[in-house]
Amino acid sequence: MAAYTLPEGFTEFDMFTFGSALLVGGMLGFFLNAISIVSFLTVKEMRNPSNFFVFNLAVADICLNVNGLTAAYSSYLRYWPFGQDGCAFHGFQGMIAVLASISFMAAIAWDRYHQYCTRQKLFWSTTLTMSGIIWILSIFWAAVPLMGWGVYDFEPMRTCCTLDYTRGDRDYVTFMLTLVLVYLMFPAVTMLSCYDSIYKHFKKIHHHRFNTSLPLRVMLMCWGPYVLMCIYACFEDVTVVSPKLRMVRTYVSFSLTGRGTMQLKLKKMWKSNGQNY
Repeated sequence: MAAYTLPEGFTEFDMFTFGSALLVGGMLGFFLNAISIVSFLTVKEMRNPSNFFVFNLAVADICLNVNGLTAAYSSYLRYWPFGQDGCAFHGFQGMIAVLASISFMAAIAWDRYHQYCTRQKLFWSTTLTMSGIIWILSIFWAAVPLMGWGVYDFEPMRTCCTLDYTRGDRDYVTFMLTLVLVYLMFPAVTMLSCYDSIYKHFKKIHHHRFNTSLPLRVMLMCWGPYVLMCIYACFEDVTVVSPKLRMVRTYVSFSLTGRGTMQLKLKKMWKSNGQNY
């Protein structure tokens, strides 16, 4: 370990602490998301079109948990052992998981709106088509930086990789603002409008079946710090921000995703199956 120079601004203790935090968050998220996946695959009553969206959300989140566990492993090593190509793949795989996770949360909101407000039945053909489109678009937008519009590079601790927000050039700004519009604003507006309609329906029938404000709050809690930092980098020199602070927002996103949506996943599955919670 001593043969490798520690990143600027970090001590041995910092590397161990961040690595341990990522390990605990990643393992807990992996285990909880695995429960959702196994429940869908093994409980016949849960295998319906609505729960397939929840299943895909769990798959996306468990992929991000694996991404975080890789970062934890390299944190314990005190260096990134997979080279620059491995860094690009790590960023690419993490971006797919992020975009798919946010998209499926919006899809679940859309499904719940029809389930409670319009009473329209969701068919397998619709679910499979929408899920396929979500995964294809997530892979496409995650691959764009590999083609030159943006670039994946190391985080300050140099043990994980993401979209390089330190450059702040035109490519980064245009790509990031496009992602914010397509993968934050649009899903957030979709969730807000759908759950607001559901809340009004619950209020009308005087029977609130779940907390309609919780899903959007969870999404913003998971990804708000990360997105704010990325947007800030569009207009200001983000390198003036402490490296440790920049790593904290990465840890928050890694650790909360999966744990934050786990309760929502299981509740949605049991509710779709006609169970109370």
